[in-house]
This record gives sequence, structure tokens and C-alpha cells, in this order.
Amino acid sequence: MIPFSDIERDFAWAVLDGEASVPGPLVGKSGRATSGKTVTRSFAVYQNNVYASLIDALASRFPVTARLVGEEFFQAMARIYIGCEPPRSAVLLRYGTSFPDFVVQFSPAGSVPYLADVARLEWAWHAAYHSADATQLTLAELTEAGPDAEDITISLHPSLGVVRAPFPVVTIWQISGREGKDEPTQLPDGGEDALVVRPKLDVEVRRLPEGGAVFVLALKGGATLQEAASSAMQEAPAFDLKANLAGLITSGAIVSVR
Repeated sequence: MIPFSDIERDFAWAVLDGEASVPGPLVGKSGRATSGKTVTRSFAVYQNNVYASLIDALASRFPVTARLVGEEFFQAMARIYIGCEPPRSAVLLRYGTSFPDFVVQFSPAGSVPYLADVARLEWAWHAAYHSADATQLTLAELTEAGPDAEDITISLHPSLGVVRAPFPVVTIWQISGREGKDEPTQLPDGGEDALVVRPKLDVEVRRLPEGGAVFVLALKGGATLQEAASSAMQEAPAFDLKANLAGLITSGAIVSVR
């Protein structure tokens, strides 16, 4: 007798490998082993349903990415991704984390150079939506930090993510996502950095000012307020600490200080 764990492993591998032969032994509803065209056809149907479900999951996670390249192209790209990166967790919500990196390497998508950055922004939105809840800090509570405020360490909302891109990714996401256009026609020059956070029920995506991404990432890494501001000023000498702090408070990104 073949161990059942080996049968499961072989079956799971074959389902996600389009060139694999039908795994055996398989049995029909009667409990008898099946073979020939019947089992081949039944397995192909099952395999197609698995792929279709995973493609639908990716399409729901990356709707703007799909809109930018069209449904047919996205489905073909997603199918190849599934074959290269099958699910490794029973929690389907986690599936797709490596999809943006796959898009970078997927040469047919090269005609849309900002596609991977849009996918990164969409994954950050997805991750924020399903992250833990936390109560945001108010301006009054932050002010109570006292005269040594520069030495405080700020804890950020668990849903917070930062996406840095050499393309105007926030503008593209807004045009193609909110306005429903297939592809932006006029875009601003230069890149955009995005702050993604879900302070309450809805995920918010904000365009960060110059130096803002360095500042937020430094805070997220445990730097003090002064250290984070210094890091930001190295990239953007005109960095405005008060304006960036106000932006974090307004977006509900700060949950505690110490």
C-alpha cells in the first residue's frame, strides 16, 4: 500500500503541473480504481477548477493590475505564476505575496513598466485590509509627550505599509482603480511613494511628500523621532517634520509613543 501522505503529495503536485501525468491510484465513486480516458478527463476538470479558483483569487487581489493589461493577458500571466509559485499555506489570504516580484521578471509585461509597482501597492492594500485593528493616537495625546519629544519612539499601526516606486504609482492606481480607466494617458513625471493604512474600516492610500517614505520606514524600524527626521533630511533637505507628523496623525497611523 502506498502511504496516504505520499498519494496526497503526488496528487497536489500533479494538480498544479500542467505537464504531469494523472497521479495514481485514483478511485471512482464506487470505490474501484479508475483508469483511461474517464480518469484523465475527470482529473483535467478538477485541475482546471483549481487553476480557475486561484486565478480568481489573484484577480480579486490585483484588480487594477488586471485592468491595466486586460483580462486575457492577466489570466495567462496568473496561470504561469501559479505553476511557478503554488500556494504553500492553507490560508488563501496569504497567496499572492510574491506576485509583484514575479511580474518584474515576466518579460511579456515589460511594455507596462509600472505594472509591478501597481501590484505592490495593491498587495499592500490587501495586507492592510486584513491586518489587526489598533486604536490610533490623537494630536493631544502626542503633544503630551513633553519637551523631549524628539527622543520619543513612535509605534505605527499594524496595517501600515509603504510602497516606494520610480513611477507615479498612486496616481496610476487612482485613475485606473477609482475612475475605472484601462490605462492612464497623462501621468506626472517622477516617482511617488505611498502610505497604506487601515485606521478604521477602510484602507487609505496617501501620497507621501518628499522624504516621507524614509521617515516612516525609519520610525517603523524603531528609530526615534529625531533619528527618523535626520534620515529623511539626508534624502530630502527640505523635509518638513511637522507636516509629516501631522500627515501620520491625520491618517491614523500612530498608535502609541514612548
